[in-house]
Amino acid sequence: MRMPTILKILLGNKKAAFGLAIVVTFVLMALFAPLLASNEPTKRVARPHQPPSMELVMGSNRMGHDLWAQFTSGARISLMVGFGAGLLVCALAITVGITAGYFGGVIDECLTFLMNVVLVIPNLPLLLVLASFIGEASPTVIALIIGFTSWAYGARVIRAQTLALREKEFVIAAEVLGEPAWRIILVEILPNLISIIGVSFIGSIIYAIVTEATLEFLGLGDPTVVSWGIMLYNAQTSSAILVGAWWEILAPCFAIATLGAGLAMLNFAIDEIANPQLRSHKGLNRWKKLAAPVTTPMPAVQEKTA
Repeated sequence: MRMPTILKILLGNKKAAFGLAIVVTFVLMALFAPLLASNEPTKRVARPHQPPSMELVMGSNRMGHDLWAQFTSGARISLMVGFGAGLLVCALAITVGITAGYFGGVIDECLTFLMNVVLVIPNLPLLLVLASFIGEASPTVIALIIGFTSWAYGARVIRAQTLALREKEFVIAAEVLGEPAWRIILVEILPNLISIIGVSFIGSIIYAIVTEATLEFLGLGDPTVVSWGIMLYNAQTSSAILVGAWWEILAPCFAIATLGAGLAMLNFAIDEIANPQLRSHKGLNRWKKLAAPVTTPMPAVQEKTA
């Protein structure tokens, strides 16, 4: 599908359009962070715990750093970790899930066993152990850790859908015609997994952003790199709530929650993008009419007069 068509579908769905506006706003803020903030994010420019004012829109932290500069610069790191980990999770889930579901046999048994092993291990404790073993993990290392420990669930879903698609007539016909396996996977199976892959990708981005902030809040990130998680870590170590500096907590929490909500709203348009029958308002209205209950008016009963 062409990009203009996808944008038309996203803008035609009110919830998805609102979510797209939120995501685009954060992306633009990350790209133009140096232009939006006049101060350096790691430079002391004010007194400690200074409240929001005309000079400092979001106030300052204990070190006197401009929170607005850290807010805009932190968007870069959080988005890079989120999208990087999301791409890695989807790549592993697609590869393992389709391979296991299509080829079956011993390959399916081995890959299913691997998926079960990864699913059995609690994810957050595993992340904490790996991050603490590495030490002060950089954002790239955190993205890799999240990617290599979070792919199994998506792979199970893709495997189950691939098993169902493998029995479809168009796949069997392609096999009878002698089409190679790689072409059947790319042309016949993969396009029918777009909705599942899209939901998995968006969910992985949200999970990666929240997990990265969690690890950094617990002190397992690199304190020299400015991100939303490091902002929370600095607020926690400086007892921002106890001293009344609530704005130090509000800024990163608002960013994480708003970006997560914006990404989640994009899910409302994924089915319409993946299903050709729902790509127009006429198609949507047709399905709504078919799904609507049929009501027939009751005939009027005339009373007999004596």
